[in-house]
Amino acid sequence: MIIVIPVVVVGVLLVLLTAMSIKIVREYQRIVLFRLGRSLGSRGPGLILINPITDRANWVDLREAYLEIPHQSAITRDNAGISIDFIIFYKVVDVVMSVLQVQNFAGAAQNIAATTLRSVVGDMSLDDVLSKREEMNTVLRTKLDDVTERWGVKVTNVEVREINPPPQVQEAMTRQMSAERTRRAVVTESEGQKQSAITVAEGQKQSKILSAEGDRQAAILRAEGFSLALDKISEIARGVDPNTVLLQYFDALRQVASSPSSKLLLPMELTNVLSGVRDLAGKLGPLGAASNDGAGAATAS
Repeated sequence: MIIVIPVVVVGVLLVLLTAMSIKIVREYQRIVLFRLGRSLGSRGPGLILINPITDRANWVDLREAYLEIPHQSAITRDNAGISIDFIIFYKVVDVVMSVLQVQNFAGAAQNIAATTLRSVVGDMSLDDVLSKREEMNTVLRTKLDDVTERWGVKVTNVEVREINPPPQVQEAMTRQMSAERTRRAVVTESEGQKQSAITVAEGQKQSKILSAEGDRQAAILRAEGFSLALDKISEIARGVDPNTVLLQYFDALRQVASSPSSKLLLPMELTNVLSGVRDLAGKLGPLGAASNDGAGAATAS
């Protein structure tokens, strides 16, 4: 019985030492191994055997992590006090340096982030801080990465979540937003009236174009009608007796003579007809005189 107890104790110790000697390191993990206080570098992933008496292992996570920075007060270049909170995304790139160079990365990063934020905001105006958030994120990431690089940690991204300006500035921003909305409403209304006027003008233009086109077509049709009528009159006039035409001209002259006008315009055709009448009268004159002489002689005999 006395021999069994030490054997059991030794067996238990061996089991414990064996369990403490075996380390299973996942793919996203590494361990920094220290033996008697000296760094032996990183180990993993996979099955790692260590000496539990002389070796000590520090676990390091290689996955990307984030660190929330609470509201930090800062003063802009134009002396406006604001409060900003943001998130830092970081990832360990050098396992050994992340253990040897910094004791508490979260605390160190938070303090560095606060001082860096005040430095960046101090170089920007309030309007730039409110409007150029992407630019501020880039500057913060660059400056923080310059500091954390010596710790074996890379800052992958910085995102500003909330910016709280002073109450007076918030009231001014509210008034400005209201004025901007009013201006946009007026501009939209003006644009609507402009488009409406353009549409009405286009409609009137199309209406006038269609009306002019209708008038043109009507004039063409009237001209064609007049042309057909004149052709018909001309065709009929060719078969009319010249004496009938002459009588028509005489009737027209009678009507013109009865008008109160002091000036008359006679067509060339009428002068030609009158000259023809005159020539006819001239030809008939000697014949009439001979007829009169013959009648007298008959009476005398």
